[in-house]
Amino acid sequence: MPSLTAEIINDWADNKNGPVALTCKQKLLPVEGEGGVIFPPTYADIGYNIDTLSDGTKVATIDSVGSQANRMEPIFKAARSGEPDNPLSKLVPQIDIAYGNEKTVSILEAGHRLGDAVIRSSDLKDEAQKAFKLFLDTGDASALAKLAPTSLVFGVWDSRDTQAKLPRLVQSVIRAWDVDELRRSAQYNPALDYAALEVFSEEDKQKAEGKAESPLARRGFVHVPATGAHGGVVARGPIERIVTVNLVALRKLDGGNTRNLRRYILGLALVAAAEPLDGFLRQGCLLVPDEKVPAEWIAVAREGSRASIAFSASVALDYAKAVADKFGVGPAQRVAFKKERAQADLKELEKKKEKKPKSAA
Repeated sequence: MPSLTAEIINDWADNKNGPVALTCKQKLLPVEGEGGVIFPPTYADIGYNIDTLSDGTKVATIDSVGSQANRMEPIFKAARSGEPDNPLSKLVPQIDIAYGNEKTVSILEAGHRLGDAVIRSSDLKDEAQKAFKLFLDTGDASALAKLAPTSLVFGVWDSRDTQAKLPRLVQSVIRAWDVDELRRSAQYNPALDYAALEVFSEEDKQKAEGKAESPLARRGFVHVPATGAHGGVVARGPIERIVTVNLVALRKLDGGNTRNLRRYILGLALVAAAEPLDGFLRQGCLLVPDEKVPAEWIAVAREGSRASIAFSASVALDYAKAVADKFGVGPAQRVAFKKERAQADLKELEKKKEKKPKSAA
């Protein structure tokens, strides 16, 4: 099994006949141990995202691709005042949007990255639009890499403006296999008998108790049961995190010094993929790696062969630092959110609605 080196990473970035992807499979466990109850995310209308396979086995999404990306991207954010320095923050430009009463939000926390509404509502709008249009017109991604390189790593779609779209290079998802869904119930008991204290009548109390929608229940003055709520899942099969680094998409990036561009973005992608998981996904879902099953990194060749790689996070970080210096990290910026820009963006939508031809009756 070859160990990771800068030469191997360079070949992944430069060689058009090189591997098409890197994959990492990592087994996770609840902190309570095997068989512990974990809580998947809930979605409107469907609750948990649980699919039933043809053999009857149920698979639960524990953390989606989009959610994982949003957890991974802030690893490049500068440390807050009083915290230890974050070496990863020097790999990307630190761009903050100031709003309200001296508050700021980092572009690394914007859900749609460079295509987010907060960017269009700031003084960064014109620069972002110019970078997107350069990519659309010429395929040159260098301006995007200077401005928002993590938009290339985790993907971006400027769906509300230029329509420029770049795929994710790093994709991660967590699934639990062969799950059983649980339910839970609870009972709220008020601290006092408010009817006895003549806050309201005994008749009002009897009418409201057990009815969660009643004003007295909503304000916590009467007993209210809650039954049949989502109670998490138990995984009889493994809980797995699968990370994929798309090398084909990487090698399609062009612009400026293409070699340095690709190496820079790949360095960021490998650092992001190797960063230890923050396993606290939500209340009731705290996961850790299974120390008995080491994570497995594999380079997948074009013809389908698979070769294990002894991956080293420290080698990936050293490589990322070196190629970032060669490419040149874009400058840090602090730009202002402008209410007027946000309002103009909304008016632009209204104009598009007005111009849209009405369908024939």
